[in-house]
Amino acid sequence: MDLNFYRPILESSEYVHCRLYSATNPVPLSDVIPILENMGLTVFGERPYRIRHPSGHVWIHDFSMSYSGGQERLTEESSRLFQEAFLKVWEGEVDNDGFNQLVLDAGLQWKEVVLLRAYARYFKQIKFPFSRSYIIESLTRNAEITRLLVDLFNLKFNPKSKAKATQIDSILQKIESLLEAVASLDQDRILRSYVNIIQSTLRSNFFQQDADGETKSYISFKVDPRQVSGMPLPMPMFEIFVFSSRMEGVHLRGGKVARGGLRWSDRMEDFRTEVLGLMKAQMVKNTVIVPVGSKGGFIVKRPLDGLAREQMMEEVVFCYRTLLKGMLDITDNLKSGSVVPPVDVVRYDEDDPYLVVAADKGTATFSDIANGVADAYGYWLGDAFASGGSVGYDHKKMGITARGAWESVKRNFRELGVNIQTTDFRVLGIGDMSGDVFGNGMLLSRHIKLVAAFNHMHIFLDPDPDPEVTFKERERLFKLPRSSWTDYDKKLISKGGGIFPRSAKSIALTDEVKAMTGAKVDKMTPTELINLLLKSPVDLIWNGGIGTYIKSELESHEDVGDKANDALRVNGNELRCKVVGEGGNLGVTQLGRVEFSIKGGLIYTDAIDNSAGVDCSDHEVNIKILLGQIVANGDMTEKQRNKLLAEMTDEVAELVLADNYAQTQAISMVVSEAPERLNEHARFIDFLESEGRLNRELEHLPSKKVIAERQAAKRGLTKPEVAVLLAYSKMTYFEALIHSDIPDDEFLETELIEYFPAVLGERFSKEMRAHQLKREIISTHLTNSIVEHIGPGFGFRVREEVGTNIAGVTRSYLAASKIFSTDELWRDIEALDNQVATSVQMEMMRMIARLIEQSVLWILRARQNRIVVRDLVDYFQDGVQELLEQMPKPLASKDRLALNRQIKYYLNAGVPREVAQQVSRIVMLSSAMDLVEVAKQRKREIQVVASLYYNLGSTLEFHWVRDQISRLAVQTHWHSMAKTRLIDTLNKHQRDLTAQILVTVKKQKSARKMIEQWADEYRFAYDRHLKMIADLKARTSVDFAMMSVVVAGVGSLLKSDV
Repeated sequence: MDLNFYRPILESSEYVHCRLYSATNPVPLSDVIPILENMGLTVFGERPYRIRHPSGHVWIHDFSMSYSGGQERLTEESSRLFQEAFLKVWEGEVDNDGFNQLVLDAGLQWKEVVLLRAYARYFKQIKFPFSRSYIIESLTRNAEITRLLVDLFNLKFNPKSKAKATQIDSILQKIESLLEAVASLDQDRILRSYVNIIQSTLRSNFFQQDADGETKSYISFKVDPRQVSGMPLPMPMFEIFVFSSRMEGVHLRGGKVARGGLRWSDRMEDFRTEVLGLMKAQMVKNTVIVPVGSKGGFIVKRPLDGLAREQMMEEVVFCYRTLLKGMLDITDNLKSGSVVPPVDVVRYDEDDPYLVVAADKGTATFSDIANGVADAYGYWLGDAFASGGSVGYDHKKMGITARGAWESVKRNFRELGVNIQTTDFRVLGIGDMSGDVFGNGMLLSRHIKLVAAFNHMHIFLDPDPDPEVTFKERERLFKLPRSSWTDYDKKLISKGGGIFPRSAKSIALTDEVKAMTGAKVDKMTPTELINLLLKSPVDLIWNGGIGTYIKSELESHEDVGDKANDALRVNGNELRCKVVGEGGNLGVTQLGRVEFSIKGGLIYTDAIDNSAGVDCSDHEVNIKILLGQIVANGDMTEKQRNKLLAEMTDEVAELVLADNYAQTQAISMVVSEAPERLNEHARFIDFLESEGRLNRELEHLPSKKVIAERQAAKRGLTKPEVAVLLAYSKMTYFEALIHSDIPDDEFLETELIEYFPAVLGERFSKEMRAHQLKREIISTHLTNSIVEHIGPGFGFRVREEVGTNIAGVTRSYLAASKIFSTDELWRDIEALDNQVATSVQMEMMRMIARLIEQSVLWILRARQNRIVVRDLVDYFQDGVQELLEQMPKPLASKDRLALNRQIKYYLNAGVPREVAQQVSRIVMLSSAMDLVEVAKQRKREIQVVASLYYNLGSTLEFHWVRDQISRLAVQTHWHSMAKTRLIDTLNKHQRDLTAQILVTVKKQKSARKMIEQWADEYRFAYDRHLKMIADLKARTSVDFAMMSVVVAGVGSLLKSDV
């Protein structure tokens, strides 16, 4: 194909001709005319000619046309531009639409037209209200402004232009001046949006060429969403949009170091909306790992109908590669530790060399493809660019995502007093055995009774299955390539069950199915049956499929945005199951989860349940970064690296599953005392909102009105809501830590080593110190430890009371946990799963958490800005451990009785004696650092100081006073702060009194004798205090004023003139 576009000399000025030259065959007019018309021409005639030649025939098509845009635009240059653009459209490299008018109307090159088209398609994805046709009309009617828009882009991003701010300002002023003459407000808005998006663009590959020196067939640009007017929430930190005639794709990142999957989307009109929702979930999911959340997706624009599977996948892979190329084109690289910017890319942002991707829907087997693209670009991450490839951790083979979600399921059932690894339970499943999450999940207990399941093709019913027999059959199906429910051995299905196609008009219901579902009719459509199954009284709904099946009654189906499942979707308050496990994404809306939780159901969130996949990928990437440097140094071969990776598979899985276990435990702990802490949680939500970190409505957290209603009803946040709060708490911690000097503290290198499998710490601890993401790994590890042990909002709460920063809180937490060795005791309690009631475990953990919290506050008040973790540990640890070993000797008799009662209570609950004693004794050490401090200052033995301290507290009834303060009703955070201040003041008085007695009273062997001698000296104040306590004990209740007077009175005991 060739052509000649020209204006005949003898015809009217608006007439033009286009001659097409085609070898062998004539050109179909139906193919040509739409192209010409979309380029702004009106075709009114065509004359075909055939030239016969021995070497082959040539066809000439002469099209007669008119152009109404003005003869001054029909120049030799415009003829050249037209011919180039026409051929690109004809060859399929450029879309055939009205944007091509701009070649003649604005004198643009075809690639410049593609740029404007790409931005328009991006507008579509960010919910720009104007149609494509109206955008085209606005650009063509304002051709001079359109030309300036392209000039602005060229000036900013052409690496040869060396644009100056004054030149850019000059173009912007010209555009602004011309916009004054644009009469239409809508067209003005469209044109200004183009200015805005160009100004918001940070990088583009527009001026790059391929290996052959040709213009690339796709365009990618990186955008700062915060600069884009009208950008939908939530806003990622960066996003990359890739556009070509064959695909479109987007990659959204929540931060510089981010990770998440790339999916093949079937949402042609709003794939970014899908990706944005998934990125939001990924942000929450990724709080347990080093990178924050990201997500990407692409659409295939060419029709796939009628193609063989191999042809279809060839096109999908091409589009997937194009997305990756577009992303890597504008991403920095690392060479020998130095940042290398991409060629021919002008950057308006900081260095940004970290880009990783992962498998997702439709791309599950594409990791090697992605790593091949990264290798071709010489990208520094190598095969760590896309985890899970042929040399990596196969998620389906490991079953890691399902195993992670199963940790949530097991915990929820443990809270119900059921061990599902030893007790039969009834399950409704969403998915089939060929799927990774569903298939692996339904093999995680031999006690599963899968009574029903459905996917997009079939409904499986088995009202009374034999757990062992059906387990083996599911196992067979899982190993069978591309199995479906129709492959299930029907002879093994219990009476009344069967396998039914969803395409059936109706399904007859047996008595067994009626009993299982509560159905009152004899037959139902498949959709009606699925709706009923979702509301069946099973123990567990296990979601391993795709789609949203549960919403809230407050939401419409349109709100959900999953039209395919509207007819079968149910509300959260209609569920009759006990537990929902979310192995798949988006199976339940957040409001649906909350509604189910309020009803009494147990559910976390998809982000919590299925985070193991991304966690596993993160470990793989960071391990490969570490080993990559070792290989590069010549200390290991590639083959040895691969062998080591395989050998560490099980330990990597253990590390990942430990994160799932810890997150669900943290949420359950918070929920166990959520009503009492609702005011605190509400304050934290308000704080996050005021800081611009959280959109309460977007995250479906309760409004202030709803919180007030829950306070009145004595109900707190639900698990799904606490999961969101936990994530935001972690994000806040991580951001603060990464910008502090804490990750650089050598004392914390153990945090780095513990992240990796033990063998790597043993062999390569030195190399770990040079890890590219060392600071991020340490910050993440610390964040998880603090938030999962103390709960969300701890840092905010402490800062309110003490006025410190997150770095100070972190140092104090680290010092306290090491001084009291709480991590070891915490693990001992976790080991009691299914041996003691979950409520007892949580009670013990809350006691430890309160000790840590009190110790953190003590350190912050006593040491303020002089907090050095190693120094604090060296100063206090030996004394605290000595005091712990001496327990219960230093205690007063009342305290010993209380301690023994506590130990007996735990023993009766099934707690091993050693753990019961450790937990009970360590809780008595809330004043341990005071005691060590006094002992060191007064140069007295710790046992003497402790005995005096505890006996003094017993004599002066301080335990009763503390108990009364703790019971004071809290209605606002001021009450909470007042309670804390009263306790702190009382503790300080007790410490100062102890120190005073040690100095002023003659040494005695008995603490009681020392107290009696001191009391004689301060008899009036002493008796007054005890009388006040007696008076208060006689009352039916006490209030803040009374307890304030009591605590102030204790202070008078310190006065020397009494």
